[in-house]
Amino acid sequence: MGGTAAVVALGSRCAARLQPAAVEPRSSAGGRARRLAPVDVTPERIIRRTVGLRPFRPSGFVVSAESLGDKLLVHNYGHGGAGVTLSWGTAELAADLVREGGRTGSAAVIGCGAVGLATARVLQNRGFDVTIYARELPPGTTSSVAGAMWYPAYIVDRARRTPAWDAQFESAQKAAHRAFQGLVGPDYGVRWEQDYFLSESSEGALPDWGLPELYPDRHVLPASENPFPAAHVVVDNMIFIEPPTYLRALMRDFRLAGGRIVVRDFATPADLVALPGSVVMNCTGLGARELFGDRELTPVKGQLTVLLPQPEVDYSVVTEELYMFPRSDGVLLGGTHERGVETMEPDLEAEKRILAGQRAIFQGMKSRNPASPSP
Repeated sequence: MGGTAAVVALGSRCAARLQPAAVEPRSSAGGRARRLAPVDVTPERIIRRTVGLRPFRPSGFVVSAESLGDKLLVHNYGHGGAGVTLSWGTAELAADLVREGGRTGSAAVIGCGAVGLATARVLQNRGFDVTIYARELPPGTTSSVAGAMWYPAYIVDRARRTPAWDAQFESAQKAAHRAFQGLVGPDYGVRWEQDYFLSESSEGALPDWGLPELYPDRHVLPASENPFPAAHVVVDNMIFIEPPTYLRALMRDFRLAGGRIVVRDFATPADLVALPGSVVMNCTGLGARELFGDRELTPVKGQLTVLLPQPEVDYSVVTEELYMFPRSDGVLLGGTHERGVETMEPDLEAEKRILAGQRAIFQGMKSRNPASPSP
C-alpha cells in the first residue's frame, strides 16, 4: 500500500470491509491453477526492521491554496497510508490550483518524499523551474520505508468525508493509477502483480478496494484452486512500487530536468516568504503539524519485518490483519497501525504476532498445496 499497512481505504480500522461479490468464482490462469511458492517465515531470515509514521488526518488529505505574502501557498499533505499511492494524483490537483492562481515561472516544493517529488515533476512538466527544499532526502523519508502496494490505505474516517473531498479523492485515484501504469518497468521499480486477499467471510465476499475500474480482472478463486488455509480468496491484479528504486529514479528525473535540491529546515511559514519564486508547495507530510499548525495531523505508526528475498515468490497476500509483499530487496511482512504512536522503535511483540500469523498462512499453504516448491 501507499503506506505500510494494508488497511481499509475509507475506514479507521485495520480490517478490510467486505461487500457482496459482483463476479463468480473462476480460474485466475485460463483454467490452470498457479503453483505458488510459500514464503519461508523464520526469524533467522530477518534482514531488517523498518518503522514509519503515516501522516493521517481523520478528515482526509489536504489539497488547497492560500496566500502567503506575495506568494501562492498550495498545500498537498496528510495522505495517511496512501502517500505513494496518491502522489501523482494529488500532485495534479495541486498543480491545477497553481494554474488557477495564474502563477508561472519558478516554484519551491517543500518536502522530498513521494508526494514532494511527484509534485515537483508535475510542475516541471508544466513549465516551472522547480527547487525542492527538504529536511530529509530519500532514503530518510517516510516514503522510503513504505510497503507501497498501490492502494489508498488508512486515508480518512468515513464519518468525516464530504462530497467535495470525495470528488478530489476520486480524481486523485484515477490520475495516480494512470501515472503509475506509465512507469511500469525495472527503471522505476513499478510492476503489476497478483494479490490474494484471504477471508473467512461468507461465500463470494470481496474486499472494498475503492474504485472497481482500478482493479482489473478481480475474481473469487475457485475452491479447487485455493492453496491457502482460508475459506475464501479474492484475486486482484495490483500495482506495486519499490520505493528505493522508485525514489532514486524520480530524483534523477527531477535533476535531469534542471531541478535543484536544497537540504534545509523551516521553523515558521514566514521563513518561506523569502524563497525565490511565486509559488510554494507544502508537501511536508507530518511536518505540516508543526510548520503550519495542523493539529488534526496524527501519526500512525507502522512497521515492517523484512526477510531475505525469495525470487520465486511472485505474488502478494493480504488478510484482515496481515500482509506480505515480495520485493527484490526482501520479503516484506506487516500488519500494524498504531494511531497516535510516535516512537520509531520496532515493537518486538507486534513482530512476534506478525511472524506467527504469516507462518500459519504459509505452513498451511504448503500442506494444502504439496506440489508447490518448498522454501
